[in-house]
Amino acid sequence: MRMLITGGTVVDTGPRVRVLPGADVLIEDGTITAVGPGLAGAAGDAEIVDAAGRIVSPGFVDTHRHVWQSVLRSVAADTTLGGYLDLVLGRLAPAFQPEDVRAANLWGALEALDAGITTVCDWSHIQTTPEHTDAALDGLRASGVRAVFGYAHPSPADDARREDEVRRVASLCSSGPVTAALAAWGPVYGSLEAAEADWRLARELGLRLSLHATGVGAVERLHEAGLLGPDVMFVHGNGFTDEAVKLVAGSGGTASVAPVVESQMGHGRPETGRFRAAGITTGLGVDTVTDAPGDLFSVMRAAFAAERLGGGSLGAAEVLRMATAEGAAALGLGDRVGSLRPGLRADVVLLDAGAVNLAPVHDPVGAVVTSAGAGNVDTVIVGGRIVKRAGRLTGVDVPAAREAALRAAERIAGPKKLGRRSRFSGSHLGGAWLVLFMIFNVIWT
Repeated sequence: MRMLITGGTVVDTGPRVRVLPGADVLIEDGTITAVGPGLAGAAGDAEIVDAAGRIVSPGFVDTHRHVWQSVLRSVAADTTLGGYLDLVLGRLAPAFQPEDVRAANLWGALEALDAGITTVCDWSHIQTTPEHTDAALDGLRASGVRAVFGYAHPSPADDARREDEVRRVASLCSSGPVTAALAAWGPVYGSLEAAEADWRLARELGLRLSLHATGVGAVERLHEAGLLGPDVMFVHGNGFTDEAVKLVAGSGGTASVAPVVESQMGHGRPETGRFRAAGITTGLGVDTVTDAPGDLFSVMRAAFAAERLGGGSLGAAEVLRMATAEGAAALGLGDRVGSLRPGLRADVVLLDAGAVNLAPVHDPVGAVVTSAGAGNVDTVIVGGRIVKRAGRLTGVDVPAAREAALRAAERIAGPKKLGRRSRFSGSHLGGAWLVLFMIFNVIWT
């Protein structure tokens, strides 16, 4: 099956950012085969996608997101990290049933696609049972998004580790648009011993690792244990010492920065500039919609502003690369997605350049980073398949998905639920989250 995207202004990000006015993009069997002017003659009977008045970009890559929290949107808008851990993970997460997880993951993935995010790393710490895991995977697959499913054990406790489940998830995600990773608790929220076991398991299975880490200690402990490597992605990294940054860079490790959430929850100044200056491949992440928007346009602007406010020289082109090609590389997917380079999978976004917030477009790169929003996303293509056309998601019953999400939200976080403490708040998944957070701050900052 062939597709020709023609008549638009192509903005590619790999191996460098470049603008190609009037270029065509030829796709065959879900793979980009050519980018350049005058490809209509080689298109044959290809489906024609008219991109006139559109900016044609690689699909955006969200390197860190808790997709299951879509049904908890804005529930923690005013909280710091400690309050988020207590409310969202301590009080609300234990109430999720498998059907809620499925509805939430579908709704969250559709939100990502609607905003032009074609790849999302789902750091999934809602694995109460294997049925919850299956529901999360089903929601992702039903949406049509490309995803890295980061399996996190049911809790940070050593006895909660489920190696059999990690192996099962790796087997379930061995092919197709949803692949597997291991979302590790240790050595920050879990023990170093658990971290060592997780690293051995992930490397045995060929899975990449992702972990939350801020302040002093996490990188150093992993280095001392011989666990650093190019398969490890650090999420946040606020307050890393210069030595820790050098250790990550030297190991080939990568990073995901979530500047909106980090600024609002009090993690600290986003480390985008420090990481990239050290040579660390760095992507951008939404993190959680409990207190942040679910699109990467907002995240790009936050990264851009935070770095400039701190005296950095990060440019719009670099920010766009972080949201596309560099983000893909941070996830280990740089050979598959992230740019419009021939040979990569056809994950493509068309933005309406004639909209009131974009026209006139003097600099397409600057326009995408500083002015565009989810409302400008006209068409989204994942692996050569159109999942959004003319501003509307396709192939999914969106009203049914919305109703399922609303039902889950009302049952889990309706006014009566938020007005009192949950019966789970005293369990290892409840008030212990706040304790862990406080201990973490005392030790590492």
